[in-house]
Amino acid sequence: MPNPSTFSGNPGSRPPTSAVRQRSRWVERFLDGWSVYRKNTIGRIGLTLLGLFGLMAAASYIPQWVNPIYHPMTGVDPLISHSTGPSLQHWLGTDYIGRDIFSQLLAGARVAFMVGISSALISILFGTTIGMVAGYAGRRTDVVLMRLADMIMVMPTLLVVLILSALFGQLNIWVIVVVIALFRWPGVARVIRSQTLSLRHRPFIEAARVSGASHLRIIFRHILPNVMPLALLYMTFRVTSAIIIEAALAFLGFGDPGTVSWGMMLQWVWKTGHMFQAPYWLLPPGICISLITMAFYMTGRAMDDVLDPRLRKEETQA
Repeated sequence: MPNPSTFSGNPGSRPPTSAVRQRSRWVERFLDGWSVYRKNTIGRIGLTLLGLFGLMAAASYIPQWVNPIYHPMTGVDPLISHSTGPSLQHWLGTDYIGRDIFSQLLAGARVAFMVGISSALISILFGTTIGMVAGYAGRRTDVVLMRLADMIMVMPTLLVVLILSALFGQLNIWVIVVVIALFRWPGVARVIRSQTLSLRHRPFIEAARVSGASHLRIIFRHILPNVMPLALLYMTFRVTSAIIIEAALAFLGFGDPGTVSWGMMLQWVWKTGHMFQAPYWLLPPGICISLITMAFYMTGRAMDDVLDPRLRKEETQA
């Protein structure tokens, strides 16, 4: 005998909507990917390092609340007028005018995350959208967009930013973020385009087209969910390059003078002649730049294993 509740109109007995089913599929895919990711030793190390740097970025506001002398840019110890080594009051020592190096290191972690993630996110949005449109539209649209990507791809990002800095003076940190993003999307666009080309003739795309779905709906409702994991993978590598470019600009003296970054710390070491006299000042920012870029790279490598089952099979056979 059928259950009367199935005919009672009780909302709890109704079948799940398509949105609920899709959300459950996304959750299931995430849990499956996480189960694979956490088995990857490189991925766990990378995620642990990123967590450590995330804590440093979150804690960067604490020292200046404790005492104004720990402000990374304007805080100066009145009893110190030159660079000093580590002490109980200044865990990593002070710079050439008595500013706390540890608080600068924490502020540099915040700037690294801000620059890396912001510029990578903008470049991924540009590259993914242009790649999907080029791959789906084809013909002249594809040719025009890919030739534009080729022209931008051959331009050295660091050199272009240096020229802009020479023309317009030292750039604001957000201007640097946008410029880096505008010159880092072509590689992502080409990868997403090739993926879109393989998707646009699949049966579910043909079914959506026959059912009357618009081109925008097909691109953003059916193609985007299938290329998004690949875009997120490339985002981790774009974060790495953005952090290195910003650090190089700051070290060369073209960074934002109102922002304390690891590259700016290295420039202060160099300009004041403490490169070989103050390892407590030189090594921390250099090590942090190396570790955070390595952490994002290791995270990307582990995500590559999650997205490509063939890599897991090769590792198992090896």
